Amino acid sequence: MDDQWTRRVWPPAGQDSPAGPGREDPGQFGRGDMAGYFGQEDATEPEQDLPPSARWYGAPAAPPRQMPRWLQRLLVGAAALAAAGVVIGAVVLTILNRAEHVPQTVVTDPLAGVSYSLPKGWTEGVVAPVTGFTSVAADGDLATVMARPGDGVDPPNLRSAVLDLSELYTRLLLHGDKVDVVDDRAVTVNGRPGHTRAIRAEYRDVVNQPAFMRVTLLTRPDGKSTVMLGLAHPDEPRTRADIEAVMSGAR
Repeated sequence: MDDQWTRRVWPPAGQDSPAGPGREDPGQFGRGDMAGYFGQEDATEPEQDLPPSARWYGAPAAPPRQMPRWLQRLLVGAAALAAAGVVIGAVVLTILNRAEHVPQTVVTDPLAGVSYSLPKGWTEGVVAPVTGFTSVAADGDLATVMARPGDGVDPPNLRSAVLDLSELYTRLLLHGDKVDVVDDRAVTVNGRPGHTRAIRAEYRDVVNQPAFMRVTLLTRPDGKSTVMLGLAHPDEPRTRADIEAVMSGAR
């Protein structure tokens, strides 16, 4: 047989292999040598149980642990509730701040020579229900305060004038089966001498609840007087306190 078929064709004799200078033919290495070639100390270690790709490129890293979906939903819901609570709290605080800064309603009655501030919930009326009174304010159907001009009264005669007024309005407005005087004293309201008297009326029937009435007479710088009348039905501590606050704050 012609030896041309057995001659080395590539690479020519005397030249390096296709692996290039300094590179060995991987086929020359056994398993142990190949492990050393790629920096693996011992191919007989437990990583032999890994697939070939893991032995060549290293074992795959475990994926990072993820938060369970139910926990994610729970945290998102809690965050939403917290945000809603903050918004609601801010709205409530704003409303309360506005309510605190709402100015009081002040009734000014030049004919009676007086002005008076109204408690929360009270409103100024247009026409007083009792003839002669020139201004009125009310807390719904629970309590009423009215004012009117009065005749001039000397300070020593204030109490007797208040007695006459309280008897008159007791007969006209209360019609009580039992009438008790619960307050009778001299007062000074914003530098104006005066006198006040309070009446409680009770009824024998079971329909009408006890009623309360306060009459206050104040002097005026022009020599006249101011008559203030307060009524509450039924008689309750809160409405009593409101009537007292209106009259004691008159100017």
